[in-house]
Amino acid sequence: MSAVSSNVSQTDGPPSGGPLHVAIIMDGNGRWAAARGLPRAVGHREGVQALKRTIEAAPKLGIGCLTVFGFSTENWNRSTEEVSDLMGLVRSYVASDLKRLEKAGVRLRVLGRREGLPKDIADIADRAEVQTGHNSKFLLQVAFNYGGRADIVDAARAYVEKLQAGDAVGPLDEDALGAGLSTAGGPPVDVIVRTSGERRLSNFLLWEAAYAEFVYQDILWPDYGPEALADVVTQFRQRDRRYGGRPADAVA
Repeated sequence: MSAVSSNVSQTDGPPSGGPLHVAIIMDGNGRWAAARGLPRAVGHREGVQALKRTIEAAPKLGIGCLTVFGFSTENWNRSTEEVSDLMGLVRSYVASDLKRLEKAGVRLRVLGRREGLPKDIADIADRAEVQTGHNSKFLLQVAFNYGGRADIVDAARAYVEKLQAGDAVGPLDEDALGAGLSTAGGPPVDVIVRTSGERRLSNFLLWEAAYAEFVYQDILWPDYGPEALADVVTQFRQRDRRYGGRPADAVA
């Protein structure tokens, strides 16, 4: 597995191999289930199996950090039954896989707001982070009760609180705001993937997406696996990343 430091700089720049950090909007569970005449809950359960396959495949492809969009701040608008089922999946996934992830050297971080989560879910997130906090072989970040806009607002509020307390040093700039994001301390995002053929960010990693590459795949998430992730790596390595600059041989 690729080594990932919890203190990797957020400075934008090309990775040594790449991609180091892949972020995925896991889309299509409901459509997968509907196409088979099954309840949405079955699609979500199959989506968990796809996540397990993807986590296992990532380090073999040289990926050191995987960030997945599990539950957005807007997903509370879904039916009570569906929200309850998604919370149940979190409980069962952590219960069945946390020890395995810890043993494999995976560090788990839960991005997003703890406020508003059921107490046992918030406790599960805290426990998972503590239990795997010593690991450094692979970083798994799960965005849960997360929204890109909300995360930026929370970072700004945190800075204001520091300022009022006399703890803030210097003006509010990109580094100061970035340090307050829930992704702070992780490597910069190299590529953002969305499955199911949709082509939008849906409020995911808005700040971090500044110089990320985008890959859209016409695969419903429950069907996702190593081959699809390998295709992401191949596409990424074919991109010309200039970070606002120009190639040395460009014509003026």
